[in-house]
Amino acid sequence: MPDVPDRLPAPASGPETGPVPSGTSPAYSERLWPGALAWVLLGVVAVMVGIALVPVDATAGAAVAALTVAVGTVALLRTSPVVEVSGGMLRAGSARIPLALLGDARALDAVATRAELGPRLDARAHLCHRGWVPTAVRVEVHDPRDPTPYWVVSSRRPAELVAAVRGA
Repeated sequence: MPDVPDRLPAPASGPETGPVPSGTSPAYSERLWPGALAWVLLGVVAVMVGIALVPVDATAGAAVAALTVAVGTVALLRTSPVVEVSGGMLRAGSARIPLALLGDARALDAVATRAELGPRLDARAHLCHRGWVPTAVRVEVHDPRDPTPYWVVSSRRPAELVAAVRGA
């Protein structure tokens, strides 16, 4: 399920949703970078493309392989969302919600994450999930205007994210 921007539209600027002021740091911040396997596969694909073009022209093969690495790197980096708690907001990718509207937050290990994303998943839940991150956090939403019952957000450090949500 893609990040749903209609949860809380992001204003152009403002103290609650704008960038963290310089000199202060967010209570929690993490970018969900792809795992090592994604980078290895990108390299393998680039080598295969280059080898396929060597019989035509070795220079063209090398150029297309380099272009494959560049385009693949940009694609992997652009699909890596930021999970952040700052300025009274929880941000997961492009979606954000005020911490005041959140209820219980709990860390999920790999088994619990699979269960939350499988048999226990409510179709109305908001997901910011990346398959290369095995753990997550489930946060209840207590907004009477929002039909979303909870968020499931991937995190490599779920205990720290829970502490930041609870502490803020």
